[in-house]
Amino acid sequence: MAKDSREVSEQVRKSESETSNAKATPKEEKRPPRKRKSLLFYLSILGPGLVAANAGNDAGGVLTYSSMGSQYGFEMLWVMVVVGIGVAIVQEMCARMGAATGKGLSDLIRENFGIRWTALVMLALFVANAALVISEFVGIVTALDIFGVPGWLSAPIAGTGLWLLIARGSYQRVEKIFLFFTLTFFAYIIAAVLGNPPWEQVAYHTFVPSVRFEGQYLQTLMAAIGTTISPYMQLFIQSAVVEKGVTMRDYKYEKIDVYAGSAFSIIIAYFIIVATGATIFKVNPGPLDSAAAAALSLGPLLGDYAKYIFAVGLLGASLLAAGVLPLATSYSITEAFGFENGVNRKFGEAPIFWGLFTGLIIISVVVAAIPGLPVVQLLVNIYALNGVILPFILVAVLLLVNNKELMGRYTNGPVYNTIAWSIAGTVSVLSVFYLLLQVLGGFGIKLLG
Repeated sequence: MAKDSREVSEQVRKSESETSNAKATPKEEKRPPRKRKSLLFYLSILGPGLVAANAGNDAGGVLTYSSMGSQYGFEMLWVMVVVGIGVAIVQEMCARMGAATGKGLSDLIRENFGIRWTALVMLALFVANAALVISEFVGIVTALDIFGVPGWLSAPIAGTGLWLLIARGSYQRVEKIFLFFTLTFFAYIIAAVLGNPPWEQVAYHTFVPSVRFEGQYLQTLMAAIGTTISPYMQLFIQSAVVEKGVTMRDYKYEKIDVYAGSAFSIIIAYFIIVATGATIFKVNPGPLDSAAAAALSLGPLLGDYAKYIFAVGLLGASLLAAGVLPLATSYSITEAFGFENGVNRKFGEAPIFWGLFTGLIIISVVVAAIPGLPVVQLLVNIYALNGVILPFILVAVLLLVNNKELMGRYTNGPVYNTIAWSIAGTVSVLSVFYLLLQVLGGFGIKLLG
């Protein structure tokens, strides 16, 4: 009997093995060749990385980049290459942490650094982000004003539309809407081409740094860093990766998304500088009062088409950031204090999350509809506050991503770490110096000319 039993067991194992091989063979035969991974396949990967990076090209970003071109022509193009590397590395680390831990950045900060530091950072972040959301709705109002739509009408329509699109949809739907908004950024490339810049000068200043030791230049440099590597972008991308359900098993595709999104974001910022450097800088060099001023200034130089194209880009940028910023803020605060959150959750399941999101939009709509709002001064103060927050966020990210107990084998390598810490150190020094300039400037003291 024992022998018969062994023979039966061997036959069963052989049968199972043959069945397994038979099942495996068709899979291997049906496996699509690599060449089938077309452009559409890689476009389908795009999501949190593209959205987060391009949210930095908001109304404040457009104003900053436009002023870089209108004040210094093409001299500051090299800055975008350096900052582009920085934003790609920082965004990738946060996305990797989200995939490896399944937790948002605020959640990890609370667990590893304590509630007091978390509360302090979250308070500063909330104030800065709330002001930024207001500036985004101001950007929507000013862009639509170019098309003749009054602010009392455009602000509530935009606010209601964004709330409905995000609050009444799933994460996948919201992500598609955000990705659609990024298409409007191509308007800046068109505006730059219409400006017919001297491309040899553009290429030269892209790779040859030109630094001025002037207060205004360094403030503009810090503003470029502050709007390109904003704290809310790191918080948003990590939360978005977690909610999307990305794990380290499929992280290689999310990594493509992060790098592609960062590259696209910097290319758009680059062409904004080229557009204003080729036009406004030649005729009336100097800083701009608003992002809308850049669009209006292009009209007499390139024709109304360029003005309207630039306005479309500003509208898309502001709409994208006006959606991302309240979400990033709501994610951050609810994660930090352990409340339920997520676009996929209903209001009753995550009341704090949706309450924050709704409140930020309502306040921003009301304030943005007020005529004569001092937007430029508002943005200057926001970037100063972001300059204080950013070094803390970057150091926290680096300490967390290098924690082997937390990340396992997915920590940074030596070369990657060297670059990342260099970025954090440089940003920290510039942030402190920028804040010092702002404080001393309030007392009428100028360190630089």
